[in-house]
Amino acid sequence: MKKLFIVLSFSGLGLLVSCGGGEEKNAETEARKDQAEAAPEPAEPAVDADYEKGLELVGKSDCFTCHKVNEKAIGPAYQDVANKYEKTDANINMLAEKVIKGGAGNWGQIPMTPHPQITPDDAKAMVKYVLSLKK
Repeated sequence: MKKLFIVLSFSGLGLLVSCGGGEEKNAETEARKDQAEAAPEPAEPAVDADYEKGLELVGKSDCFTCHKVNEKAIGPAYQDVANKYEKTDANINMLAEKVIKGGAGNWGQIPMTPHPQITPDDAKAMVKYVLSLKK
């Protein structure tokens, strides 16, 4: 019985200790809320329309079957492609044509499947997305 009383006494003391000081914590919490409300909202980063459109088109196609962003799969990683080619109109046109017609030899012997259903403008947007991944 004495053990039960001692345990309950310490439990009650623990509750009192853990509940104490609430006024200071509440004041501190309120001060933080006031500071957060006074701080200006961070501006959203500018979104590149070509990047967004290209990412959407790549996501809707079968591109991720053979490519990954950071690592080689069946085909090269998109970052490797971006690091190999400068973002020039000539490279964008050439790579967009490869997306549409397919190709082989630049990254090994496995050919890239042609995608004749993709329009030249969509292929260019996809290439611009890939080239924007350059590190």
